[in-house]
Amino acid sequence: MSAITAILVATLLGQAYYSPEEAQLLFQQANESFLKQDYATAREGYEKLLSRGFGGPDIHYNLGTTYLSQGDLGRAVLAFERSRRAGGEGPDLEANLATARARQLDKVVGTAPEEPFLQRVVAATSGNLVAWLFLGTWLAAFAFLLLFFVLRPGRRAWAAVVGGLLLTASLPSGALLAAHVWVHETLHEAVVIAPTLRAREFPKEEAKVAFEVHPGLKVRVMEETGRYVRIRLPNGLEGWAEREGVAEI
Repeated sequence: MSAITAILVATLLGQAYYSPEEAQLLFQQANESFLKQDYATAREGYEKLLSRGFGGPDIHYNLGTTYLSQGDLGRAVLAFERSRRAGGEGPDLEANLATARARQLDKVVGTAPEEPFLQRVVAATSGNLVAWLFLGTWLAAFAFLLLFFVLRPGRRAWAAVVGGLLLTASLPSGALLAAHVWVHETLHEAVVIAPTLRAREFPKEEAKVAFEVHPGLKVRVMEETGRYVRIRLPNGLEGWAEREGVAEI
């Protein structure tokens, strides 16, 4: 490797990485900028952290409040939803998300067909709770089975019984965890970020416009082709829109 190449690699690595201390400092500086109502600087700080791999719920939440303060409803809702996806929760998150949605232009009328049973179950359960439940019961079952081999014969039957029961108990939570993973990988939700997003009947520019939607509306991406994606509104209405007009959560 030449000296010039080494310098370039070192420069790129330096630009792509923050130490935990540097990340914490940048996070604090962005928070201070937000309190001073310097929203542009605050947003830049939060986005730098996200671009370098620091994507916790707090960073997404603070970025959402910054966008909301700037009036960018689309990116505000997107950041709040990503905070949720990363495990964020609490009354402040829900209140700000409700505030952003109340300012949206689109009031979708009508109801969509009922979701499949599996998706309804996943929506009604916490992915984090299911994961911890499965991990806890599985590890406990493994511990009792190890204990079975440690105890002397004649005094270890109870460990096998308890381990077997815990292992059996871990199966439902394991299945539910697999359902969460499957839905997460196959169900693509997005938020409209374009000022006006036109959905057409076909994925062609000359196709008739079926409807228009605006920033902040949460939609589902059903499929994609070229520069178009087929989106479904909460009421079940579908159309083809330009990919750049939406951002996946």
